[in-house]
Amino acid sequence: MSKLREKAIDGFKEGDSFSITRTFTEEDTIAFAEITRDYNPVHFDDRFARAKGLKGRVCHGLLIGSMITEFGGQVGFLAYDFKFTFKRPVYFGDTITCTMTMSKIDENGWAKARGVFVNQDDKVVLEFEGNGIPPGAEERKILAEMVAEGDPTNKLRND
Repeated sequence: MSKLREKAIDGFKEGDSFSITRTFTEEDTIAFAEITRDYNPVHFDDRFARAKGLKGRVCHGLLIGSMITEFGGQVGFLAYDFKFTFKRPVYFGDTITCTMTMSKIDENGWAKARGVFVNQDDKVVLEFEGNGIPPGAEERKILAEMVAEGDPTNKLRND
């Protein structure tokens, strides 16, 4: 069972924190462009990227930001708004660690989450704030049933 899903079943508390790490590749950027239709040359042409003041081609910012969807998808968090602040570019081969913290959970079950994304040099590349609804008691029960059934639709069930 995914550690994130296990925590979701137990229920979240303010201050709970989780980290996800991923290395981004040129292939990730190509796949993201195919899905989003974002073919900005800063992602595909070194000359253009250098003209923008970068060392070379960079990954899409929202591709990096999409790491939050692993968190949300594993725990069943229903987001209703987010804000990204891009701090530094992410280059092919960079390894990013996203640490998400449940910064507030109110009496109605609404939650605020904050994320900090750092590269392999421990430099902040992205910051995130979001609001949404973590799973309530009934949803946590269903998650537990899904896990008991082997969680067949969750490819990250052993992470």
